[in-house]
Amino acid sequence: MNQWLNDSISSPWREKLATPEFTHSHQFDDNAQQFEAASLGMWVFLLTEIMFFGGLFCGYAVYRSQYLPSFEAGSRLLNVGFGAANTAVLLASSLTMALAVRAAQTRKGNALMIFVLLTMLLGIAFLGIKFFFEWIPDWRDGVVPGLHWVPTAEVVQHVAGRAGAVLPRVELFFCFYFFMTGMHALHMVVGLGIMTYLLLKARTGALTSGHFAPVEISGLYWHFVDIVWIFLFPLLYLIGGRY
Repeated sequence: MNQWLNDSISSPWREKLATPEFTHSHQFDDNAQQFEAASLGMWVFLLTEIMFFGGLFCGYAVYRSQYLPSFEAGSRLLNVGFGAANTAVLLASSLTMALAVRAAQTRKGNALMIFVLLTMLLGIAFLGIKFFFEWIPDWRDGVVPGLHWVPTAEVVQHVAGRAGAVLPRVELFFCFYFFMTGMHALHMVVGLGIMTYLLLKARTGALTSGHFAPVEISGLYWHFVDIVWIFLFPLLYLIGGRY
């Protein structure tokens, strides 16, 4: 594993990691080893996250296969337009995050701060769309399981018009919907906290002195959260061939 990590870091970046501006922590032999250890730690953490979300996806798949008509009915109560908009927002945030990593590697402090700030703004836009344009209307429609499950007449009529769909199983769909999108939103909030830290550090020039590992490792986390949404969008919003 260490050899693979060594090979994965190209020689130009090894030279940057070895620059005198940044000094590695005492427990590491050199700057490159510190980067490798941090990168490995993040990949191990992401593996645990994959197992966590994998369990959710497996549970969702089991119940969807058993109650497909009800899950289709629940899916069609979601606003696919806002879901697609949020997908575009997160794809754009992945681009700005990648550009932030590049700016840190090339020691462009102003560009780094701009791209980190853009990433934060896109993350906030995602959460704003999710909360104000999806979750609040869902509350008004009475389709929040456990807290406010009192479906409106329009919702009841919609479910009744779908062959094989029944309200209790539509409620199960919304249980998965809110738990999965809620956990994803929580990870987005954590990501925004990380971006705030990077922005503050970037202002001091600490991330453009050859020590770009925090930006690159934070980028791995941000990209992972974006990838999770890429799976959530079709699984929750596009069931049953809407078009």
